[in-house]
Amino acid sequence: MTTQPAFSVSDAAVKRLCVLLNKEPAGTKMRIAVEGGGCSGFQYRFSMDDAPLAEDDHVFVRDGVEVVVDAMSLELMEAGMLDFVTKLGASYFAIVNPNSTASCGCGNSFSV
Repeated sequence: MTTQPAFSVSDAAVKRLCVLLNKEPAGTKMRIAVEGGGCSGFQYRFSMDDAPLAEDDHVFVRDGVEVVVDAMSLELMEAGMLDFVTKLGASYFAIVNPNSTASCGCGNSFSV
């Protein structure tokens, strides 16, 4: 039996994060959080920081890139993935969330 990772980071997200983090101070990492709000009940918040880790933070490392998710947010994104999407006229980070039962048109808001 294989178990799915708690959270993963796509090749495209790692590639883009490498570019972005190269311009930031050493120790900077991407932080992903889920907050109440948005059209569908919850919304994703992405930030870059070099703050010390909190006790409930989970760190996911891929190719030297660190992505931090707090425990409560991780519960809502369990087995999800950070991706970087490039479409005609837009590029953005997105969460592929198997726990989401509905999302709004912009993709930043979801419900479980």
